[in-house]
Amino acid sequence: MNQRIQEIYRPVELRRRDFDEVERTLSFDELKGQAERCMNCGIPFCHGTGCPLGNVIPEINAAAGAGNWEKAWNILASTSSFPEFTSRICPALCEGSCTDGINSEPVMIRQLEKAVTETAFRNGYVKPLIPKSRTGRRVAVIGAGPAGLAAAAALNYAGHEVTVYEKNATPGGLLRYGIPDFKLAKKIIDRRIKLMLEAGIGFELNTEVGRDVSGDYLARRHDAVVLAIGTPMARDLKIPGREAEGIHFALEFLQGQNRVIGRECAALPVCATGKRVVVIGGGDTGSDCVGTSVRQGAESILQIEIMPKPPVDRSPSTPWPEWPYMLRTSSSHKEGGERRWNLASKRFLVEEGRVTGIEAVTVEWELSPLGKPLRFREVAGSEEIIPADLVLLAMGFTGVPADGVAAELGLKVDERGRVQPAPERGIFCAGDCASGASLVVRAIAAGRRVAAEADRYLAGGEL
Repeated sequence: MNQRIQEIYRPVELRRRDFDEVERTLSFDELKGQAERCMNCGIPFCHGTGCPLGNVIPEINAAAGAGNWEKAWNILASTSSFPEFTSRICPALCEGSCTDGINSEPVMIRQLEKAVTETAFRNGYVKPLIPKSRTGRRVAVIGAGPAGLAAAAALNYAGHEVTVYEKNATPGGLLRYGIPDFKLAKKIIDRRIKLMLEAGIGFELNTEVGRDVSGDYLARRHDAVVLAIGTPMARDLKIPGREAEGIHFALEFLQGQNRVIGRECAALPVCATGKRVVVIGGGDTGSDCVGTSVRQGAESILQIEIMPKPPVDRSPSTPWPEWPYMLRTSSSHKEGGERRWNLASKRFLVEEGRVTGIEAVTVEWELSPLGKPLRFREVAGSEEIIPADLVLLAMGFTGVPADGVAAELGLKVDERGRVQPAPERGIFCAGDCASGASLVVRAIAAGRRVAAEADRYLAGGEL
């Protein structure tokens, strides 16, 4: 029986020197072997439980395994707006629900999706989704990230005139400015935007709602508005010394590198070259900071996390087919640096206005009464000093500010930073700004769902 392929990346010594995509191209024989591992389950949990888009994974796998790439693409494209994005950066929730994963290892669904998508582009199967007719209705989409792009594509295909308003110079949102090129080459985004332009979608770039255009302007010019601005507020670490130079939010660091590669700026605003880097936060954004620091030539890299180290194998607390809680090691972690858990930062050490280190303490987590958040306590005598010249805060996002775009549109923001839509006024919210920070695949699914709601509103149907 074929086994799951363990090494899917280019050699470490090659990839850590450049910003090219880290994954190697799998051969057809390798892909066929993986497709043949698919059990074509009677109840495909990968499709129903795992994938937020509802991709019909067993049928896609069967077509790919048989070499029928056009059929595989048609099935995939029927549910997924941008499989070229998800097949590169999705954590593959579907694989967590794969039946093969009960007693063995899951099918390589993400890699099969990528192969189907890239083969479709090479062979010309991917066409602009041009509507058969136009409704005469106009829609403004605010934000050109994954949720906004998905909503725009769906609403345009429904026949509405769609204009996407984006404050940055180029579309993509987090895809372009947050995710490193070594995970998602920006030519992949450009390729999709070209198709959207050919389909008739308009883009107003370098345009910020509330600064360059008003909410009233949008209301006068459009019959509906979809807000898809993500979660712009990063979680801060307000401990003594926070004001020192050399302490930055992760996206400041990642955006700077992406803008240099995209030739939007000439020099890195935040640079890790020759520095002792400490990344605070153990998630994907922190991992991206590690990989970028490796490529910039950091002297040392340490990623710290206040939570306990996850188990190597699936935790009993997340049984199949749930998304497993377990230790995840990214391609960036394999390139260099160190990881530590159960560390809380107490204060930043500062000399002459610049950060020189972090005073940290080991913590132990305790079970809490049912319904209460977990608690931790500091371990007496465990204080330590961690040297640092550059500190990157990668602790997630807290939502949308109550002022700014939300206020401009007359929308409320709840206590968790989520914007509340006003569908009775034709204003809808999609993605992270509505649900809180989450995955790109969920943002795309939300964009498609909200587009359907807006389409019903424009048609005069029930919301």
